Amino acid sequence: MSAATPLLKDAKAVLFDHDGTLVDSEEIHFTLWCEILKEHGVTLSRHFYSEVMAGIPLVKNAYDAVDAFSLRVDAKVLIKKKQQRLKDFLSNNAFPLMPDARMAVERCLQRGQQLAIVTGGSRIATDKTLSEYGWQRAFSVTVTVEDVKESKPAPDCYKKALSLLGVTANEAVAVEDTEHGMQSALDANLRCIVIPTALSSKQNFSKASAQYNSLATCLKNEY
Repeated sequence: MSAATPLLKDAKAVLFDHDGTLVDSEEIHFTLWCEILKEHGVTLSRHFYSEVMAGIPLVKNAYDAVDAFSLRVDAKVLIKKKQQRLKDFLSNNAFPLMPDARMAVERCLQRGQQLAIVTGGSRIATDKTLSEYGWQRAFSVTVTVEDVKESKPAPDCYKKALSLLGVTANEAVAVEDTEHGMQSALDANLRCIVIPTALSSKQNFSKASAQYNSLATCLKNEY
Protein backbone atom coordinates (compact mmCIF):
# COMPACT_ATOMS: atom_id res chain seq x y z
CA MET A 1 0.00 0.00 0.00
CA SER A 2 1.40 3.37 -1.01
CA ALA A 3 -0.12 6.79 -0.53
CA ALA A 4 -2.26 8.23 -3.35
CA THR A 5 -0.13 11.36 -3.13
CA PRO A 6 3.37 11.57 -1.62
CA LEU A 7 3.43 12.27 2.11
CA LEU A 8 7.11 13.11 2.57
CA LYS A 9 7.62 15.45 -0.35
CA ASP A 10 6.00 18.56 1.14
CA ALA A 11 6.43 17.82 4.85
CA LYS A 12 8.30 20.39 6.92
CA ALA A 13 9.49 17.72 9.34
CA VAL A 14 10.09 13.97 9.27
CA LEU A 15 9.94 12.08 12.56
CA PHE A 16 11.79 8.76 12.42
CA ASP A 17 11.43 5.91 14.83
CA HIS A 18 14.82 4.48 15.85
CA ASP A 19 14.79 0.70 16.39
CA GLY A 20 13.83 -1.16 13.24
CA THR A 21 13.43 2.05 11.21
CA LEU A 22 16.81 3.78 11.22
CA VAL A 23 18.84 1.02 12.86
CA ASP A 24 18.67 -2.75 12.54
CA SER A 25 18.36 -3.47 16.24
CA GLU A 26 15.26 -5.60 16.73
CA GLU A 27 17.11 -8.89 16.24
CA ILE A 28 19.62 -7.80 18.87
CA HIS A 29 16.87 -6.83 21.31
CA PHE A 30 15.17 -10.17 20.62
CA THR A 31 18.40 -12.08 21.25
CA LEU A 32 19.06 -10.25 24.51
CA TRP A 33 15.55 -10.97 25.75
CA CYS A 34 15.94 -14.63 24.73
CA GLU A 35 19.10 -14.89 26.83
CA ILE A 36 17.55 -13.19 29.84
CA LEU A 37 14.30 -15.16 29.83
CA LYS A 38 16.13 -18.45 29.26
CA GLU A 39 17.76 -17.89 32.65
CA HIS A 40 14.24 -18.03 34.08
CA GLY A 41 13.16 -21.15 32.23
CA VAL A 42 11.40 -19.45 29.32
CA THR A 43 12.03 -20.01 25.63
CA LEU A 44 10.96 -16.77 23.97
CA SER A 45 9.34 -17.33 20.59
CA ARG A 46 9.63 -14.96 17.67
CA HIS A 47 5.83 -14.93 17.50
CA PHE A 48 5.47 -13.72 21.09
CA TYR A 49 8.18 -11.11 20.66
CA SER A 50 6.57 -9.84 17.46
CA GLU A 51 3.05 -9.70 18.88
CA VAL A 52 3.78 -8.40 22.38
CA MET A 53 7.27 -6.92 22.70
CA ALA A 54 8.46 -5.43 19.38
CA GLY A 55 8.19 -1.65 19.38
CA ILE A 56 7.30 -1.50 23.08
CA PRO A 57 9.54 0.16 25.71
CA LEU A 58 11.73 -1.97 27.96
CA VAL A 59 9.79 -1.48 31.19
CA LYS A 60 6.51 -2.71 29.72
CA ASN A 61 8.36 -5.58 28.04
CA ALA A 62 9.57 -6.74 31.44
CA TYR A 63 6.17 -6.55 33.13
CA ASP A 64 4.47 -8.22 30.17
CA ALA A 65 6.99 -11.07 30.29
CA VAL A 66 6.47 -11.61 34.02
CA ASP A 67 2.69 -11.74 33.55
CA ALA A 68 2.67 -13.85 30.38
CA PHE A 69 5.08 -16.48 31.66
CA SER A 70 4.09 -16.33 35.37
CA LEU A 71 7.69 -15.66 36.32
CA ARG A 72 8.78 -15.75 39.94
CA VAL A 73 11.03 -12.75 39.51
CA ASP A 74 10.41 -9.05 39.96
CA ALA A 75 10.08 -7.22 36.66
CA LYS A 76 12.60 -4.70 37.99
CA VAL A 77 15.23 -7.45 37.98
CA LEU A 78 14.55 -8.13 34.30
CA ILE A 79 14.71 -4.41 33.55
CA LYS A 80 18.13 -4.07 35.17
CA LYS A 81 19.43 -7.12 33.32
CA LYS A 82 18.25 -5.84 29.97
CA GLN A 83 19.64 -2.35 30.61
CA GLN A 84 23.04 -3.78 31.54
CA ARG A 85 23.23 -6.12 28.58
CA LEU A 86 22.26 -3.37 26.19
CA LYS A 87 24.86 -1.09 27.77
CA ASP A 88 27.49 -3.83 27.40
CA PHE A 89 26.58 -4.29 23.74
CA LEU A 90 26.67 -0.56 22.96
CA SER A 91 29.99 -0.09 24.73
CA ASN A 92 31.62 -2.02 21.89
CA ASN A 93 29.16 -1.70 19.04
CA ALA A 94 26.60 0.55 17.44
CA PHE A 95 23.43 -0.85 15.96
CA PRO A 96 23.95 -1.23 12.20
CA LEU A 97 21.93 1.08 9.98
CA MET A 98 18.88 -0.20 8.18
CA PRO A 99 19.39 -0.46 4.41
CA ASP A 100 19.20 3.00 2.82
CA ALA A 101 18.78 4.77 6.17
CA ARG A 102 21.68 7.11 5.42
CA MET A 103 20.24 7.89 2.00
CA ALA A 104 16.84 8.66 3.58
CA VAL A 105 18.37 11.07 6.07
CA GLU A 106 20.44 12.79 3.41
CA ARG A 107 17.45 13.11 1.08
CA CYS A 108 15.39 14.78 3.80
CA LEU A 109 18.22 17.16 4.64
CA GLN A 110 18.65 18.07 0.97
CA ARG A 111 15.01 19.12 0.91
CA GLY A 112 15.50 21.30 3.99
CA GLN A 113 13.27 19.19 6.19
CA GLN A 114 13.67 19.14 9.96
CA LEU A 115 14.44 15.71 11.39
CA ALA A 116 13.64 14.08 14.70
CA ILE A 117 14.16 10.68 16.25
CA VAL A 118 11.16 9.59 18.31
CA THR A 119 11.77 6.30 20.08
CA GLY A 120 10.48 4.09 22.85
CA GLY A 121 14.10 3.09 23.36
CA SER A 122 16.76 4.57 25.60
CA ARG A 123 18.84 7.69 25.13
CA ILE A 124 22.06 5.71 25.42
CA ALA A 125 21.12 3.80 22.24
CA THR A 126 20.00 6.90 20.36
CA ASP A 127 23.11 8.86 21.33
CA LYS A 128 25.31 5.96 20.18
CA THR A 129 23.62 6.02 16.76
CA LEU A 130 24.00 9.79 16.43
CA SER A 131 27.69 9.74 17.34
CA GLU A 132 28.59 6.61 15.37
CA TYR A 133 27.07 7.87 12.13
CA GLY A 134 27.80 11.58 12.50
CA TRP A 135 24.15 12.56 12.80
CA GLN A 136 24.35 14.92 15.78
CA ARG A 137 23.53 17.92 13.58
CA ALA A 138 21.18 16.07 11.25
CA PHE A 139 18.56 15.49 13.92
CA SER A 140 17.53 18.67 15.70
CA VAL A 141 15.25 16.80 18.12
CA THR A 142 15.45 13.41 19.85
CA VAL A 143 12.73 12.11 22.16
CA THR A 144 13.45 8.89 24.04
CA VAL A 145 11.69 6.82 26.68
CA GLU A 146 13.33 8.91 29.41
CA ASP A 147 11.75 12.12 28.09
CA VAL A 148 8.06 11.31 28.56
CA LYS A 149 5.83 9.94 31.30
CA GLU A 150 4.20 7.47 28.93
CA SER A 151 6.05 6.20 25.89
CA LYS A 152 4.78 4.29 22.86
CA PRO A 153 2.08 3.26 22.12
CA ALA A 154 0.94 6.46 23.90
CA PRO A 155 1.24 9.57 21.70
CA ASP A 156 3.20 11.67 24.23
CA CYS A 157 6.60 11.20 22.57
CA TYR A 158 5.36 12.37 19.19
CA LYS A 159 3.49 15.32 20.68
CA LYS A 160 6.65 16.36 22.51
CA ALA A 161 8.72 16.10 19.33
CA LEU A 162 6.25 18.26 17.40
CA SER A 163 6.36 20.87 20.13
CA LEU A 164 10.16 20.92 20.17
CA LEU A 165 10.30 21.17 16.38
CA GLY A 166 7.75 23.96 16.35
CA VAL A 167 5.55 22.33 13.71
CA THR A 168 1.99 21.06 13.65
CA ALA A 169 1.01 17.45 13.05
CA ASN A 170 -0.29 18.42 9.62
CA GLU A 171 3.16 19.69 8.67
CA ALA A 172 4.98 16.50 9.63
CA VAL A 173 5.14 12.78 8.83
CA ALA A 174 6.21 9.86 11.03
CA VAL A 175 8.10 6.80 9.79
CA GLU A 176 7.63 3.62 11.82
CA ASP A 177 8.13 -0.15 11.64
CA THR A 178 5.66 -1.50 14.24
CA GLU A 179 1.93 -1.34 14.87
CA HIS A 180 2.53 0.11 18.35
CA GLY A 181 4.72 2.87 16.96
CA MET A 182 2.23 3.58 14.20
CA GLN A 183 -0.58 3.92 16.71
CA SER A 184 1.52 6.33 18.78
CA ALA A 185 2.01 8.54 15.73
CA LEU A 186 -1.61 8.34 14.60
CA ASP A 187 -2.87 9.25 18.07
CA ALA A 188 -0.69 12.37 17.88
CA ASN A 189 -2.64 13.18 14.67
CA LEU A 190 0.38 12.49 12.47
CA ARG A 191 0.32 10.75 9.15
CA CYS A 192 2.43 7.62 9.43
CA ILE A 193 4.44 5.73 6.84
CA VAL A 194 5.12 2.15 7.90
CA ILE A 195 8.04 -0.02 6.76
CA PRO A 196 7.72 -3.36 8.59
CA THR A 197 10.66 -5.57 9.52
CA ALA A 198 10.71 -9.36 9.60
CA LEU A 199 9.75 -9.21 13.28
CA SER A 200 6.80 -6.87 12.76
CA SER A 201 5.54 -7.96 9.33
CA LYS A 202 2.55 -9.87 10.73
CA GLN A 203 1.21 -6.91 12.69
CA ASN A 204 -1.86 -4.97 11.60
CA PHE A 205 -0.96 -1.91 9.55
CA SER A 206 -4.38 -1.26 8.03
CA LYS A 207 -4.46 2.21 9.59
CA ALA A 208 -1.12 3.28 8.10
CA SER A 209 -1.12 6.33 5.85
CA ALA A 210 1.22 4.40 3.54
CA GLN A 211 3.19 1.17 3.71
CA TYR A 212 6.37 0.14 1.89
CA ASN A 213 8.65 -2.89 1.98
CA SER A 214 11.85 -0.85 2.29
CA LEU A 215 13.19 2.64 2.75
CA ALA A 216 14.41 2.58 -0.84
CA THR A 217 10.91 1.88 -2.14
CA CYS A 218 9.54 4.54 0.17
CA LEU A 219 11.95 7.16 -1.15
CA LYS A 220 11.28 6.20 -4.76
CA ASN A 221 7.53 6.67 -4.31
CA GLU A 222 7.53 9.59 -1.91
CA TYR A 223 10.02 11.88 -3.65
